[in-house]
Amino acid sequence: MDKSLCRIIEKLSDVPDGRCLDIRHSLNICEKNSTADKQTADGQKAAIYMIDDTAVPKNARLRTETYELYPGIELSFHCYLASKFHIRHSHSASVLSVDHCRAGRIGWEMKDGLSLYFGSGDLSFHFTDKCADSEITLPLGYYEGLTVSMDLSILNKKMPELLEDADIDMKELCYKFCGKKETAALPANSRIEHIFSEVYDLPEQMKLPYLKLKCQELLLFLNMAEPAKEKALDPHYSDQVEIIREIHDRMTGHPECRYTIDELAREYLINTATLKNIFKSVYGMPVASYMKQYRITKAACMLRESDLSIAAIARAVGYESQSKFSAAFKDIMKILPTDYRRQYT
Repeated sequence: MDKSLCRIIEKLSDVPDGRCLDIRHSLNICEKNSTADKQTADGQKAAIYMIDDTAVPKNARLRTETYELYPGIELSFHCYLASKFHIRHSHSASVLSVDHCRAGRIGWEMKDGLSLYFGSGDLSFHFTDKCADSEITLPLGYYEGLTVSMDLSILNKKMPELLEDADIDMKELCYKFCGKKETAALPANSRIEHIFSEVYDLPEQMKLPYLKLKCQELLLFLNMAEPAKEKALDPHYSDQVEIIREIHDRMTGHPECRYTIDELAREYLINTATLKNIFKSVYGMPVASYMKQYRITKAACMLRESDLSIAAIARAVGYESQSKFSAAFKDIMKILPTDYRRQYT
């Protein structure tokens, strides 16, 4: 199993299926009406909510932990296991959401008919009124990341003391990233990795002071960044994304079939270049690479859990030649299928 997925499953060990665990660390007094309250090592009060919401699918497990860093600035850690779900949240044209993906992929429909997807290491920006009550999709079935929420209606009146010396114009910063398209995403790079690489697994007693410093570092980075010179990740029309999902479900539902791009493009009335571009944007890989990974992952499961011959498993996932299947399996799993099965018998 993927190391990132194992880590997410472990972090969700206290969350039952069909539930969303929401933990909030407030700078002030503990919020009321929570399932449980606790005093954390950083001196903050934590309010813990176990939300049983009809918008959370029965097989989904969601966890969000939010730290109020300053008046007007919050940082939230997210761990999700699901294919899709809705999360209702407060929304405002004055609240800028900056999202970083640590693992998996995530996408949501914006109110303007566009869908934005991004993956490991990427950074996205949007105002929260653009995605309120929209459907969130996890193309890989899991996601780990964080959100820095900045309320301009508060920050424009009074910037936190630690951030005042940075001389950051929040209105100008927001316009730089969201002024024209209202949503934007930057692809992973070493500068983004440097900011976020250490924030996810901090000891509890270090979190608040360290996250405050990282918030300052993030704002300084964004203030100096030139998104116009970056190869930004573009949103796509939601109706086109839905077609790509249907194509994905068709291919993964019948891994024994070898569909061609041209064949699928004709059947679903979509341009071949658009198909390939949006598929990679949503699922993080070209079609051929994704399906190779999917077929071999499915074959590995069958090798562990069934008594079918290797030849039969190869045919079930679209390989008529057992030798080609063995080569593909070794390329992905770094071991021959015969040796892989032997580990589980």
